[in-house]
Amino acid sequence: MSQQHPGDFPSYADRQSQPQAQAQPHPEQPVASSNGNRVAATAARTQNWWNETLHKLSLHARVTLLAAVAVGLAVAIVSVAAYITVRQQMYQNLDDSLIQRAGQASQKGVLTNLENLKRASADALGLSDIRVGVLSADGVQYGAQNSPLPPMGDDELQIARDQGNQASLRTVGVRNGPHYRVVAVAARYCPAGYSNECQQDANFLQPGALVVAQSLGSIDQTLHNLGIVLWAFGLIGVIGAALAGNAVARSGLRPLARLTGAAEHVARTEDLKPIPVTGTDEISRLAMAFNAMLGALAQSRDRQRRLVGDAGHELRTPLTSVRTNLDLLAQADKRGGLRAEDRRQLLDDVRAQMDELTTLIGDLTELARDTPQVRNAELIELSNVVEDAVMKVRRRAPGLEWDVQLSPFPVWGDERLLGRAVTNLLDNAAKYSMPEGAEQHSDGQPVGHVTVRLLDGVLTVTDSGPGIAEADLPHVFERFYRSSEARSRPGSGLGLAIVKHAAEQHGGMIYARNVPGAGAQFTLWLPHAATQSR
Repeated sequence: MSQQHPGDFPSYADRQSQPQAQAQPHPEQPVASSNGNRVAATAARTQNWWNETLHKLSLHARVTLLAAVAVGLAVAIVSVAAYITVRQQMYQNLDDSLIQRAGQASQKGVLTNLENLKRASADALGLSDIRVGVLSADGVQYGAQNSPLPPMGDDELQIARDQGNQASLRTVGVRNGPHYRVVAVAARYCPAGYSNECQQDANFLQPGALVVAQSLGSIDQTLHNLGIVLWAFGLIGVIGAALAGNAVARSGLRPLARLTGAAEHVARTEDLKPIPVTGTDEISRLAMAFNAMLGALAQSRDRQRRLVGDAGHELRTPLTSVRTNLDLLAQADKRGGLRAEDRRQLLDDVRAQMDELTTLIGDLTELARDTPQVRNAELIELSNVVEDAVMKVRRRAPGLEWDVQLSPFPVWGDERLLGRAVTNLLDNAAKYSMPEGAEQHSDGQPVGHVTVRLLDGVLTVTDSGPGIAEADLPHVFERFYRSSEARSRPGSGLGLAIVKHAAEQHGGMIYARNVPGAGAQFTLWLPHAATQSR
């Protein structure tokens, strides 16, 4: 019979009696803090490197990497959860089986009879991967003659001494061998040579523990195979996710690549042709916004071209007139000069042409700004702006009767631009209210009438002229547009265009109509300062 002395396995009491090493404080406590700082610095450097690497990647690569990482994390979490669940379930089933079989064996008394245990073999019991032994309360180990003893230690010895209803379970590694799951249940064994006495008198039974150890080789192999399968499927899933992410990125970013190509084409050729748009996703909305921007750029470029062309046409006339008058003056000086009266008229004509040219250049400069809104806006009183404009225009048109009624109305805007716009409206009304060639009746009576009203931000200017032809009404605010009736009068055709420009920059609007019994009426509306955004 195989025996081992309990001295080979130190008991719980022996281990408790051994002096325990006291933890001595380390003389250099800052070492832990230094290690923590190094770990934090390493983590910070790693994070910075990762961020820099991500920023260097293309969006296509980022989408592919994100898909692979996301699926990889999901597969890892599922794999770990499945592995832990299977492992716990297999161990639980094994533990339940070992406890049940050990309890049944201890109750039947077959294996707790040392003579039967000595002659028993694992093959006979159908338990080739199981080791069976008995541990006495004194620590003496008994086992089968041709079978190694199961691992026995303090846990099993405690069960043998307590003789309770509980069982001990633990996993033990054997040197140069597999792991074992060891279970011990309380049992009363029959010493060798006392089989008959034990059957007749239970007092011959000695307290001990029946120890059963089963190899974990099959479970370890199963878990190993499961781990390989999980790793394989996880790797396949990550590769598949990367391929799918690559395909999704390629398909999803194709419109963005087309949009990038279109932008590069515009920068290279200045061709503002819109790109085709399909779908209603975010990329399609971006493409539509890009097309809208191209449209706005095309319109702005067309406006600039028209402005340059029209400006060149309009500037040619006063410049030609000025050059003609100067040439005439130079030729006259070579022949002895002009009469004082003729010279005065010629110089007055030149001054008038220069004034017209100055006004035209100022109007062109104002319209060439083409800004979407007023910058550096200030709080101004619109009634004061209108009053100053009325006084200025009234001095230039003394033969007109002015009916002015103004009410206070604050607005946020550019006082200079609003003053120019209101002045243009009043100049236009004065020009058409006064018949050609007549500045005032011989009896001192006014030759025309202009009505100006400002109420709740609505400025109306009504003249007493012939009105506007219905065909010309949609075009009166266009740049350089002049009706057939207006071509015989002074002007560049930019005054009302500046009025519209000023109204739009201040968030307002301007429109024209004919008033029965009077002439043309222009209405300018501007929002109140309390409702404007600065």
